[in-house]
Amino acid sequence: MGQTLTEKILDDHLVEGKLETGEEIGIEIDQVLTQDTTGTMVWLQFEAMDLDEVQTELAAQYCDHQTYQFDFKNTDDHRFLRSAAGTFGAHFSRPGNGICHNVHKENFAAPGKTLLGSDSHTPTPGGLGELAIGAGGIDIAVAMGGGSYYIDMPEVVNVRLEGELPEWATAKDVILELLRRLSVKGGVGKVLEYTGPGIESLSVPERTTITNMGTELGATTSIFPTDEKTEEYLDALGRGDEYVELSPDEDAEYDDEIVVDLSDLEPLIAKPSMPDNVVPVREVAGQSVDQVIIGSCTNGAYEDILPAAKMLEGRTIDRKTDMIVAPGSKQASEMLAREGHVAELMAAGVNFSEATCGACIGIGHVPASDSVSLRTFNRNFEGRSGIEDDSVYLCSPEVATAAALKGEIVDPRDLADELGDLEDPGFELGDRYDTGGEDPDLISPDEAVDDELVKGPNIGDVPLKDTMEADLEGPALLKMGDNITTDHIIPATQDILMYRSNVPKLSEFTLSRVDDSFAERALDADGGFLVAGENYGQGSSREHAALCPMYLGVEGVLAQSFARIHKANLFNFGLIPLTIDEETYEKIEQGDDVEIVDDVAEAVRSGQEEFTVRVNDDWEATAYLDASEREREILADGGKLAHTKKQAQSGGSGATPADD
Repeated sequence: MGQTLTEKILDDHLVEGKLETGEEIGIEIDQVLTQDTTGTMVWLQFEAMDLDEVQTELAAQYCDHQTYQFDFKNTDDHRFLRSAAGTFGAHFSRPGNGICHNVHKENFAAPGKTLLGSDSHTPTPGGLGELAIGAGGIDIAVAMGGGSYYIDMPEVVNVRLEGELPEWATAKDVILELLRRLSVKGGVGKVLEYTGPGIESLSVPERTTITNMGTELGATTSIFPTDEKTEEYLDALGRGDEYVELSPDEDAEYDDEIVVDLSDLEPLIAKPSMPDNVVPVREVAGQSVDQVIIGSCTNGAYEDILPAAKMLEGRTIDRKTDMIVAPGSKQASEMLAREGHVAELMAAGVNFSEATCGACIGIGHVPASDSVSLRTFNRNFEGRSGIEDDSVYLCSPEVATAAALKGEIVDPRDLADELGDLEDPGFELGDRYDTGGEDPDLISPDEAVDDELVKGPNIGDVPLKDTMEADLEGPALLKMGDNITTDHIIPATQDILMYRSNVPKLSEFTLSRVDDSFAERALDADGGFLVAGENYGQGSSREHAALCPMYLGVEGVLAQSFARIHKANLFNFGLIPLTIDEETYEKIEQGDDVEIVDDVAEAVRSGQEEFTVRVNDDWEATAYLDASEREREILADGGKLAHTKKQAQSGGSGATPADD
């Protein structure tokens, strides 16, 4: 039996386990990336494990989220990250140089490599044949130290693309169509592997738009085979020698198949406030629009902004609508500027932003109260834009630009008919992507500025959890619904994000979007549990969403189901993730006394799957722990950092980073 492309790359990097769906495997990691909101903790954990040098082929530290440097805390973080990169041997991308996924794609992503990143949109380079996975920060630290990355072998789903995109339909509409069909939970535990004749019509940047937003499906990762389009793109980047031809075997067997006929697609839009709330643009046409933003790691490349420039040439945006372009990288800005497009955009009334994640996480360009914002981003979770009760729609650059011209949501096909001289701008690659000479904003390990760590007063230590005890009990501190995101657990707005290196302070904001009294109540309770519905922890890879509840004394989470990365982060910080059924969820109430009846530490280590949960000494239910032997040891030891140090001291293997 032949192999899928996913299986081929995993097989080449397999260290432990078998490629059987649901079985835990350990794989070797070639490249790692981290960014400024997760990176400080990554390097503090790397230091805490007494590691002194990066062991992966390549490590890259990007500063892309909090680049506006509102006060010294942000700037101190960036200085520390530069010093960590220089001390331990990583590339360093300066603040303002661009978003990690875009800059990594431009400089380092390569076919057939494995990439692990402490950002949930790490799968972006899957568009050029790299197997890229998002994970929690401590998993990155261990991988950088030479340790394997462990994951349950996902299902591999064949997404077969047929036909070609019609006028005004884009790659963004491909992934929005999949979100419409599958929902934000539809990709959990799966790799989406794209095949079929439709691939041939899509360039690498179009493919990376699709793989980027595979994260919104909950997918482990997404990947395309390589072909002439891949080689053409790498050549344009000046990295043609890194091209490798990769494809599945003709007789490869997949766990499932989804067929998308590109020729059937039309402009789509995700309504507030979830990426899977997708409808045709014509269904919401006429809605007045106050703000339009083109950018982010999804649609912030040169090829994404160019269509907007073409559509706006000789025109101006509607006077009641603000339009911002937020490039994904400084390279994209420079290319557009050299070709004169930045001037044309500005002449049309467009405001240019620094190349940053910024507005996507509510830092800058926050919408006005009771307003509508159209964005080419990947997420529109409620409140993520920086204001509660926001109204954010997700769409392609073409749909966003049409709205800016009209002042309301409009299908660009209808606007073209109305204006008479508006043509589909199409999709155009740049001739070359190296802008001439050495990049001063990307510092290699050989050019490192620092050789020792520089820690400002806002950078604290890594909190550790004690070894798991036999008895776990406490109140149900908070009961939540379905699809609670990491933005709910730890918001990423600028007033909160600046404390990412200061866990005691950051913890004060834990679950504040659900209940602003939670942190204080949790500290007073000195223990207890969170209760949630389906898909708890969806969204970003931020491990602070597990670290801060741990710091506040939370012992575990009882949920109907968990998002992949967040569940791993719960293990990594010693919080037990127990799955409950709908009946138990409905019955348990906030404030109830909860006790896990079993000798929990012994049960976890021994492989026990069913746990008895007693509530108010009145009724009992069964909860389930789905965990590998390795995850159980990590959990019982109080988390991955404590477990790794214990393994190193005992001379064991486990998650211990390898020697040279």
